[in-house]
Amino acid sequence: MIQFKDSELKNIIELKNISQSYDDGKTFILKDFNLIIEDKPAQGQFVVILGMSGCGKSTVLRYIAGLQKPTSGEVKIHEKLRSENDRVGMIFQQYSSLPWLTVLENVAMGLEYKGVDKHEREAKAMDMIELVGLKGHEKKFAQYPTLSGGQLQRVAIGRSLLSNPDILLMDEPFGALDIKTRLQMQEMLEDIWHKFHSTIVFITHDIAEAVFLADDIYIMKSAPSCIVEHIIVDLPFQRNRNTKKEQKFLNLIQEVENRIMKITER
Repeated sequence: MIQFKDSELKNIIELKNISQSYDDGKTFILKDFNLIIEDKPAQGQFVVILGMSGCGKSTVLRYIAGLQKPTSGEVKIHEKLRSENDRVGMIFQQYSSLPWLTVLENVAMGLEYKGVDKHEREAKAMDMIELVGLKGHEKKFAQYPTLSGGQLQRVAIGRSLLSNPDILLMDEPFGALDIKTRLQMQEMLEDIWHKFHSTIVFITHDIAEAVFLADDIYIMKSAPSCIVEHIIVDLPFQRNRNTKKEQKFLNLIQEVENRIMKITER
């Protein structure tokens, strides 16, 4: 179990002494789970969580999103106990767009719920559509095969960022994409993160993807789960395809692999 150090920065996300049991405490999926993500002004953070299947990574995201409450412990957003008023965007591996709405309507949806008038929300949605590379597709229905898998995930990213740019949760969002599309989406997400300075919490099983995207990588052990490793990704803040050719990048992949293997061998 790692210890989180005190800092002068405020916390944007904090999970404190979280435990999760589904059988009245006989067994635990998560036990004494702690995670602190600081609010770095004009920068944001990109946090990646790695771990074996079934260790509770997705459950952690559900706590932050407000989709599930732990058996015990506290979940805080902006240093206050999480409430129904905290709006946090979450993107799943499964496509989550509403297929009976157009791309424009899907991306603008969050602003509509906030009461933004139609002209303003569509103007902002069009700017976001262009940013995520969907210009020319705004009148198409957000469904497969009208749009590809990668395009549908772009719709989800655009919708989440437009309505809740502070925090974005991503649960293996590129897992179902072909390798070329996946690499393109990684680079697009890197660019968007630098533009919005969001705090992103990202789950993946792809170690190279984790190293390319992350500031910090946290590794969870198997149930009862908690975070047991923290790796600071010492790479340039701005990254591109050439970053993946650098020896430091390749060394970091090997370091993460080694730490994961040591955890599974304990």
